[in-house]
Amino acid sequence: MIDVTSPPRTPAKKTARRVYRPNTKHIPVLATLALLIVMYSVGVYNYDGFGDTQVILNVFVDNAFLLVVAVGMTFVILTGGIDLSVGAVIALTTTVAATLLNAGWPAGVVLPVALLIGTVLGFGMGAVIHFFKVEPFIATLAGMFLARGLSLLINRNSIPITNDFWTQMAQKRFRFDDGVFISLNVVIAVVVVVIAAVVLAWTRFGRNVYAIGGNADSALLMGLPVGRTRIAVYTLSGFCASLGGVLYSFYTSSGYSLHGQGLELDAIAAVVIGGVLLTGGSGYVLGTVLGVLVLGLIQTIITFQGDLNSWWTRIVVGILLFAFIVLQRLVTRKAK
Repeated sequence: MIDVTSPPRTPAKKTARRVYRPNTKHIPVLATLALLIVMYSVGVYNYDGFGDTQVILNVFVDNAFLLVVAVGMTFVILTGGIDLSVGAVIALTTTVAATLLNAGWPAGVVLPVALLIGTVLGFGMGAVIHFFKVEPFIATLAGMFLARGLSLLINRNSIPITNDFWTQMAQKRFRFDDGVFISLNVVIAVVVVVIAAVVLAWTRFGRNVYAIGGNADSALLMGLPVGRTRIAVYTLSGFCASLGGVLYSFYTSSGYSLHGQGLELDAIAAVVIGGVLLTGGSGYVLGTVLGVLVLGLIQTIITFQGDLNSWWTRIVVGILLFAFIVLQRLVTRKAK
């Protein structure tokens, strides 16, 4: 008799091994992480004391303001834009803050005024870009000249900040052990990074940013608020630039119209090295953090070497930029 209750036997299938293949979007970030590990390993191998915990923490302490600015730049570049005004906004923020504090204004009033400077300028540039169809390069270049010119008009000299609140914030330390600490600037920068990562990953605004960078025309056809998002992105970048200016004034205890010269290029370099596509639509805040750490480690290695000119930092950054731009092109071609 035939047993109808038992299922027919089928030949056993060979289970194929699953090989992990990283998403093409992750390749630039993984490349940055690998570069960071190699640089740190080279530093530890060649220089005594390079592996100390405080050496790594100092990279964060010395670049906290750049990290905040780079986070704002990440949003802009993700939409396919650019913001050249951030370095000048830092100068204007520090100059205005130092001038008002020395004039006797309370810190509780000066702080929001300082943060409002870049926010308003960013909103204005975003509005010009959207309503008048001006290229972001030109609009933000005009913003850069405006901010730098205003700071030079206010005061051409370095202005020391002696306000008690500013001094306390500048000297605030969070200690983990003897000689191991971070500054308040680092804490603020970490908070900004976490908020930005959450916004990009889990909010409608973040999805709109990626969609616009991927294809603005398609995003418009889907009914996404392209104009409103672009204006918001440049407003956010301006706010981050002003916040970076406040942190820079904590770091230097001064305001100066020449602060932040070239910092917009450092921010763009950190974002690109961190794997964010210059054409927009792909990238992560974590990559920007890694990009800032790469720039900081380059400076640290040159400092430990001792006999190299500081301009070697620019040379190495330039080489890395070329390498990562080529990598981006190869990745995008492969994805297509």
